[in-house]
Amino acid sequence: MRIARTLTEIASESRELHANRGRLALVPTMGALHDGHLALIAAARTSGAAVAASIFVNPLQFGPQEDLARYPRDEAGDLAKLAVAGCDLVWLPSVEVMYPAGDATLVTVGGPSQGFEGAVRPGHFAGVATVVAKLFGQTRCDLALFGAKDWQQVQVIRRMVADLCLNVAIETVPTHREPSGLAMSSRNRFLTAAERAVAPALYATLVGLAEVLRAGGDAAKACAAAETTLRSQGFGPDYLALVDAESLLPITRLGEGNRLLAAARLGSVRLLDNIEV
Repeated sequence: MRIARTLTEIASESRELHANRGRLALVPTMGALHDGHLALIAAARTSGAAVAASIFVNPLQFGPQEDLARYPRDEAGDLAKLAVAGCDLVWLPSVEVMYPAGDATLVTVGGPSQGFEGAVRPGHFAGVATVVAKLFGQTRCDLALFGAKDWQQVQVIRRMVADLCLNVAIETVPTHREPSGLAMSSRNRFLTAAERAVAPALYATLVGLAEVLRAGGDAAKACAAAETTLRSQGFGPDYLALVDAESLLPITRLGEGNRLLAAARLGSVRLLDNIEV
C-alpha cells in the first residue's frame, strides 16, 4: 500500500496507478475508520479500479461552535485497517497542503445543500464541496464512493459534480449498521454505555415512521409524532422529515423516490440517519 503526503507524491502515485490499472476509485474519509468505511473500500475494489482512500479532517466543514480538535484521529490504526482491506493508495495531506497560503477559492452549492444540515450547520456544505473538489483534482479519480448515511452530503456532491462538469462517477453505498441498527459513525465512540443502549431507537423510529407513511399517514403529523417519541427517549431532534431523495425538498405525501432524514442529539453526540421509503 502506497502513502502520499505531498501534491508531488499524489500526482506521481495517481499517474502510476492509472497507467497500471486504467481507473482509480477514491473513498474520501476523515479517518477514525470503522467497518462502514471498510465497506466502501470493498465496494471500490469490486469496480476493478485501483483503490485510493483519503484521510483528512477538514477544518472548513466545522462551524465555530463545533469542536474540530475533538474529532477522533488514529492514523496508525487507520493505515493498518486500509492495508488489510486491500487499499492501494492512501492520500494524507496536511492542512497546509490542502489549503496553502493564498488559497482564495470556496465552492458553494445551493439546491440540496439548503435546509437540514445546511441550516443547522451554516457553511458546512461549502467546506464539504470545496474539499471534495480538491480531492478529486488531486487524485484524478474516475470514481468516488460515499456512504448513504450522509445522504444530504451525497446529493450536494452529485450536484457539484454535475454543475461543474467533473468527470467523476459518484456511487452511494448503503449505510453500514451495528447489529442493533445504529448507523456506524466515527462519533459513536463518544456515546456512553447508557446512551449506546438508547441510540438504536433513532433507526427504529425511522422504520416505524416509514410503516405509518406506507399505510397512508399524513407526513407532517407522523413526523411530529415521531419527534415527540424521540424526545421521550432522551433525544434532542434537530429535524425529522420526508423528502424527495434527490432534491431534498420536503413532501407531504409518500410517493416514488422518497427518503426520511433525521438528525438528533444524544448526550454530547449528534446522530444522523436516513432510510429510503
